[in-house]
Amino acid sequence: MVSNQILGTRAAAGLLVAVLAVSGCSHFRHKEAAAPAPAAAATTPVARAAPAAEPAQDMTATEAAIAAAGSGAAPAAAPSAPVTSDMVKPGAPMHYTVKRGDTLWGIASMYLKDPWLWPEVWVINPQVANPHLIYPGDKLALAYGGDGRPQVSLEQAGAVRLDPRLRSTPLDGAIPTIPYNAIAAFLSRPSVMTEDQIRHAPYVLAFRDLHQVGGDANEAYISNLEATENARYAVVHVAGPLRDPDDGKVVGYEGIYTATALVRRPGNPAKTVLIDAARETVAGDRLLSADNSETPITFMPHAPAGDIHGRIIDVVGGTDLVGQYEVVVINRGKQHGLEAGNVLAIDEAGEVVRDLYRGGKQIGDTNGFGTSFAPKVRLPDERTGTMLVFKVFDRVSYALILAASDTIHVQDVVHNP
Repeated sequence: MVSNQILGTRAAAGLLVAVLAVSGCSHFRHKEAAAPAPAAAATTPVARAAPAAEPAQDMTATEAAIAAAGSGAAPAAAPSAPVTSDMVKPGAPMHYTVKRGDTLWGIASMYLKDPWLWPEVWVINPQVANPHLIYPGDKLALAYGGDGRPQVSLEQAGAVRLDPRLRSTPLDGAIPTIPYNAIAAFLSRPSVMTEDQIRHAPYVLAFRDLHQVGGDANEAYISNLEATENARYAVVHVAGPLRDPDDGKVVGYEGIYTATALVRRPGNPAKTVLIDAARETVAGDRLLSADNSETPITFMPHAPAGDIHGRIIDVVGGTDLVGQYEVVVINRGKQHGLEAGNVLAIDEAGEVVRDLYRGGKQIGDTNGFGTSFAPKVRLPDERTGTMLVFKVFDRVSYALILAASDTIHVQDVVHNP
């Protein structure tokens, strides 16, 4: 009969062997996940590392990477929707070196027929800080996985990788998603105002020397401004109300930036000098706190998580016709699930016409008499462009027109691509 001491010794030894085996497997998996994968040749299928944790099915590759980065886990790279080889543009480069002046949208358009699918083909590198960013000098490689899906990966990182900031030169950091100069003013300055903001905001009372308008270096007196010397405020001209065509309600007022007011002498009225003028300032223009936050412009283009169906309700600049790289306001915002980086398709609403030939005979005559009895038929909507949302408010958003195959108008429909 075996003594209790011998049994205890054998049990402890067995437990130790089991612990070492589990630890060894875990260590092997850790080393395997941490080792950088070799660059794949253009004709060689790329095998993707097994994810350390199963991502939510509705997360894109980039979203999974960002979520995993917060927990220290290796990012999962499984796309949320199948992307096939026929979505790659004919002639897409197998290797590409990112250049100064490139934009993420431009690179995505170079590879994909639908650029907003970029997060689904971008193979992120867990060894690189901020793996969802692309920098000048980075070398990208296009390959196809064992399942035939296209994959674009970072083949070789550039020499310098800096975190982008709004007020640093865009060329010094990661490439922007869209042309920087088209949206910079909207990122750093207030744009949409509420009725309450307008009512309580300080305002331009008058200009020194009885000027009727103010520009750079002109001095302006401001009412209801409690501020210290050298404080800065954005001066905005309140444009017309923005109405939601769905219910007719006012969803905000467009605040058009005119200048920055630098406080020279506090008081009521306070004395300011206008700097960085973009247009003429007039009496009654409101002052809002300057937004000193540094807003990154490297968001990843992607389709909205939920169903979006809205309209263009305004064009910045006051025109009714819209072209590429113009900024528009749409009647959808945070309440509807929109976020910066969402891509939307633009459709021209189909016209309503009379069917004059139903039943095998013409209804009415050539002069139009009797045609009012003909049934109405709404023609199909037609795709006219693509937009990218870059600044989101509660019920409205600003978007940049990225592509326009035809003239785009106010009241055109926007929806999921």
